[in-house]
Amino acid sequence: MGGKLIVFEGVEGCGKTSQMQLCSQWLESLDISVILTREPGGTELGLHLRRLLLEKSENKPVAEVTELLLYAADRSQHVEQELKPNLAAGKYILCDRYTDSTIAYQGYGRGLKMSLIDQLNYIATAGLESDLTIWLDVDVEVGLARKRGSEAALDRIEQETITFHRRVEQGYAELAASNPSRIVRVDGSLSKQIVHQMIQEILRVHIKELA
Repeated sequence: MGGKLIVFEGVEGCGKTSQMQLCSQWLESLDISVILTREPGGTELGLHLRRLLLEKSENKPVAEVTELLLYAADRSQHVEQELKPNLAAGKYILCDRYTDSTIAYQGYGRGLKMSLIDQLNYIATAGLESDLTIWLDVDVEVGLARKRGSEAALDRIEQETITFHRRVEQGYAELAASNPSRIVRVDGSLSKQIVHQMIQEILRVHIKELA
């Protein structure tokens, strides 16, 4: 059985972390070797880049293109150090964010040129695409309310304006419409267990080993 890259995407507070954990437990119950990872921060270098990207700095804000380049650097290291070797070893990788996040956040959210984003995504991934992307669709206000209700402080991206997050939400919707064979929408506002059951069914349909 070959390795698979399954990406979880969505706006802030959409439930990616919880669903990845449930999905990992389910796949392991089927005797499938699973790796959980994330972007940014899936490598030792990535952890340093994650801190630079997500910590809030009032006096020295991160420039938009700098932000894009840092995400690309994190992705390049992640692909070479974690994704490619584990896929070659036949493992299932559940990844919290990948290339679609950059398109949604830096493209739609920041308004940076899509041609530049596409070029950097290709360089960083060497053409490696997800086998399947689960888009957990939840209204941005609901997602941000979940974040505010948690104990963790909001990071730099989570503190962006509601208008910014709406543009990101639109980006995911347009990405899903343009890539129906790769991106599958799941209603993230439903209960955790129902969402998990829906994801199980999606994986069974899209990945023949699980059918």
